[in-house]
Amino acid sequence: MGAELRLEGLSLKCGPLGESDRLLTLLSASDGLSRLAVPGARKPKSPLAAAVPLALLRLQVGGGSGLRRVRQLTVVRNYAALAGRLETLAAAQGLAELTIQLVPTGEGVPGLLEDLLMQLGRLELVVQDHQDSLEALAIAVQGCVHLLALGGYGLPLAHCARSGEPLEPPVGTWDWRCSLLPSEGFVVGAVPGAQLVLNASELALLQRLPRPALPRRRDGGLMGPEGVWLRLLALVELWSREHLGRNLRSWSLLRQCFNANTPLGADAAASSEARLRGTP
Repeated sequence: MGAELRLEGLSLKCGPLGESDRLLTLLSASDGLSRLAVPGARKPKSPLAAAVPLALLRLQVGGGSGLRRVRQLTVVRNYAALAGRLETLAAAQGLAELTIQLVPTGEGVPGLLEDLLMQLGRLELVVQDHQDSLEALAIAVQGCVHLLALGGYGLPLAHCARSGEPLEPPVGTWDWRCSLLPSEGFVVGAVPGAQLVLNASELALLQRLPRPALPRRRDGGLMGPEGVWLRLLALVELWSREHLGRNLRSWSLLRQCFNANTPLGADAAASSEARLRGTP
């Protein structure tokens, strides 16, 4: 029989295992992803029934080779309130899905669990304080930018992928464009075949997202209208799909919360800049 192990981490995913057990995917700071059997967790009166997604858990785990089993479970914090609004639930699930793609099994990624918990806490405030839905969308986009960077797939926001020149968007120059080529990075200009084209204001907003705080105006409102945030969500989707090889289903659900049919190309960049200027 293997030695007992204590783990604390965030439950990212739970699925059925056998007739009454659950398969738990846990993110911990020390061990990265762990997949654990939770015996009897699908029985309503089980002491392990609290093994549910989006809960911060303290576990005692046993077993040797093969799938380890949860012996004891304590809930440190439950993020169940995120289910109170569809956009906060979709944002949280999307960040959890992305984390599963990024983090290796058995190997911690410094800072990633801490950052993910920060984003989930912000999403909780969207529900508790009845904040605008746009806050959830912006948190999802910024969370993606942070997680990708921590996981080793950060957006290359500093230099043009082809010329090597610094990416310094001239905000206020409305005909300036920058293209996303997911296999290369960002290239100055509207490049034929680009999957997404940004104007100067959009790129400047994106370049602020690696910072801890969301970009806000002096009055406290978010910088950028809804359409721009949806385009930035599309951008991180394109980048993730290119480098991680999978689409995240939760982002489709999040877009549906905004009735979104998000255009990507140069015409969309022109339309977006008009919105940023307040013109039709």
